[in-house]
Amino acid sequence: MKRYLIIALLAASALPGIAKTTKNSNVLNLKSSITDSAIVYPESFEADTQKLLESWFIKNYTATDTRYATEPDAEVSDEEMMKRLAALPTVIEMPYNQIVRSYIDRYTKKGRSQVAALLGLSLYYMPIFEQALEEHGLPLELKYLPVIESGLDPNAVSRHGATGLWQMMLITAKGLGLEVNSLVDERRDPYVASERAAVYLKDLYSAYGDWSLAIAAYNCGPGNVNKAIRRAGGEAKDHDFWSIYNFLPPETRGYVPMFIAANYVMAYHTDHNISPVLPVKPLVMDTVQVAHRVHFNQISKVLDIPVDELRILNPQFRADVIPGTTESPYTLILPSQQIHAYLMSENDIYNFEPDKYGKRETVDPGEVPADALLAVEDTSVWPEDEESDMKFVASQGKTSVVIHKVVAGESLASIAARYDVTPEEIKKSNNLRRNAVRVGQQLRIATTTPQDVMESTVAAVTGKAAPAKTTAKSSGKTSTKTAAKPAAPITHKIKNGESLSTIAKKYGVTVAAIKQANGMKSDALRAGKTLKIPPKKAAAKKTTSKKKRR
Repeated sequence: MKRYLIIALLAASALPGIAKTTKNSNVLNLKSSITDSAIVYPESFEADTQKLLESWFIKNYTATDTRYATEPDAEVSDEEMMKRLAALPTVIEMPYNQIVRSYIDRYTKKGRSQVAALLGLSLYYMPIFEQALEEHGLPLELKYLPVIESGLDPNAVSRHGATGLWQMMLITAKGLGLEVNSLVDERRDPYVASERAAVYLKDLYSAYGDWSLAIAAYNCGPGNVNKAIRRAGGEAKDHDFWSIYNFLPPETRGYVPMFIAANYVMAYHTDHNISPVLPVKPLVMDTVQVAHRVHFNQISKVLDIPVDELRILNPQFRADVIPGTTESPYTLILPSQQIHAYLMSENDIYNFEPDKYGKRETVDPGEVPADALLAVEDTSVWPEDEESDMKFVASQGKTSVVIHKVVAGESLASIAARYDVTPEEIKKSNNLRRNAVRVGQQLRIATTTPQDVMESTVAAVTGKAAPAKTTAKSSGKTSTKTAAKPAAPITHKIKNGESLSTIAKKYGVTVAAIKQANGMKSDALRAGKTLKIPPKKAAAKKTTSKKKRR
């Protein structure tokens, strides 16, 4: 017991300011003399800077040179660095000490390429941050918080789940009124998230009356800051970040020093041989309200805008889908010169391949989505032909489901007549809004045409003869029989996890028949290999003969 008490006392004495470090006593001394040999660098320092430098935005909107890579960091004395920090036009204090210096060195020595990337991205993001902060009357130097939070990556996600430029946790985002679901995550929206972050920072400052504490609380939460204040002793008004430094979580201890370092580097990067970034394109953006569901690919194809540009400007749409409705429209950000083009082409955008990008609003029981049908393996009695314009996909009771590939000269009406259905039925099955069809388009058609008639239709279209049928008399009655010549075997591509027994069961044949048709000696299968599946009658006949020989 005595041993543990001694260790505890030694640990306490090793921590600077552990006994009631108050703001009025030795905070000023701490700000300049505090040291920490166990500095924890944040996740933003682990960003893939090469990926940032090669990002679509920097390549297309900014110009950089290699000065940061070819020239070393300039040596700067502690006195000069302290003088530069004091000269920054900020409301928030920017004191200098060994911890602040360690973060500045991390940026200017090991993180030079990261600073170059941050300078390029800041051309677009800083005006957005400044506008949100200005609207709420907050110090503009807070615009550098996203630099240390996310490295100016709107899609950044921490190991704890904090997301977006301002790295908000889900519960915090929901409390601030941000929308987060499978399609939309407003934590990634530069405009909306910045406005909400400003509100949150304003509330934190109102609670603590000190910006260093408010910034620390933004990082680790008010609960951890309050706990640190209680452990430090005294009242909250007597403390700032430096007086509770040793009682904060390790990750938060470097947060305010890193914020100071980010302000320094973004202001004095040229003094450290890191070149400024110049815009090569106008950075003028505008917005338009989208009141319909639309996919980025539809906008991209019609307006000839790269999808990557749409993603950079609108990172809040997680699946490249804008789920707009007339009741709840969404804001789309575009280069200003593209806004007029969007408004003029709005109908063309919504109607671009609607069967591919549309969402079914109603569905009949047993109806199979078009994408799923196209993935179903052909189980018809004729070999699969990728060039044919029709494939028999499935049979449900008396209803046959067919995929029809539109050829030149066909219309919705002529296709409907071929399968004895109405044009409206085809439109409903394929979620079509218009009567127009295009060459190469694949349509899902559910028809009650008898299968033998369907096979004849397919034979006429594809040029492959349907199974021959003959009429014979038996006991004075007329019956229809299939000709003696067996049907051509169909093929099956082996998938992972399949066995001979499951394949045989699928096609209604025996394992022995499949092995015989393929000259197999063992039951071993290899994924990707194609098997010949013998016709059912042939398989039954061979099995019967085998039983007789026994």
